[in-house]
Amino acid sequence: MTASSTRRTTAAHSRTAAVGAIAVAGALLLTGCGDQTEKSDSGSDNQSAVSAPLADKLPQAIRDKGVIKVGSDIAYAPVEFKDKSGETVGIDPDLANAMGKQLGVTFEFENGTFDTLITGLRSKRYDIAMSAMTDTKDRQEGIDSETGKKVGQGVDFVDYFTAGVSIYTKKGDDQGIKTWSDLCGKKLVLQRGTVSEDLAKAENEKCPAGKKIAMEAFDNDQQAQTRLRAGGADAGSSDFPVAAYAVKTSGGGNDFQLVGEQVEAAPYGIAVSKDNTQLRDALKAALDAVIANGEYKKIMDKWGVAEGAVTEATINGGK
Repeated sequence: MTASSTRRTTAAHSRTAAVGAIAVAGALLLTGCGDQTEKSDSGSDNQSAVSAPLADKLPQAIRDKGVIKVGSDIAYAPVEFKDKSGETVGIDPDLANAMGKQLGVTFEFENGTFDTLITGLRSKRYDIAMSAMTDTKDRQEGIDSETGKKVGQGVDFVDYFTAGVSIYTKKGDDQGIKTWSDLCGKKLVLQRGTVSEDLAKAENEKCPAGKKIAMEAFDNDQQAQTRLRAGGADAGSSDFPVAAYAVKTSGGGNDFQLVGEQVEAAPYGIAVSKDNTQLRDALKAALDAVIANGEYKKIMDKWGVAEGAVTEATINGGK
């Protein structure tokens, strides 16, 4: 999730046909039909190239599994969330679905709290983290943004969207809040481990004595929204797409309102371990293909976030 203008399901590819082709080829080879075997293999390769043109860019281990495991905080609508049927939906799952078609694999989303996703990536619980995660130099280098100390190897990012941070309040009650400095002396709710929290802490250092920001951080953004909705805070903060979606949908559009302008425009990135450059580059190629074929634009338009669209994938574009 991110940190001045814009701003945090699977794709199935059947391997049955390929397995069947291999079995037939093996049987023909045993009966001495060498020429026919070559034709069968060639046909299988051509079919694979058409259905998943970028499959050969993936690490062999992932191609063999047919799955990319995705760590994600699936409570951040409209980027990723559960619909009424319990299915994981949103911008990230739709993009993953489109990329999976290019790569010939399924992206399997696994729910986790946002501030543990990079740890899960480091422990190889996930192959990637895709969760409206802002690409920052600190995350690239494994630096704790609060202490300035190195806490890990860091990760690489494949950037796919641009977003800023927004403030929202209860509808019709903005508490006089227009800018981040107006939060001094107010109570703010947000999600733990996000750029919203970083910004709030930085702003708090500027607040005069006796008028500090009272911050309450939650495991996910929906919990923060619930607290604000119940009157337990003066304002909330999250990435622009999430804040805008909450304003539009919560209480039929009657619960919240955006205040002020977005700040800290930055890229969302898919996080990949630094020792997995082949997977990183395969994801970039898939994303570029989805941008080129028009699927990316359709997804941005579907979720009303075209303002944050990019024209190409970038590796480690965060500052």
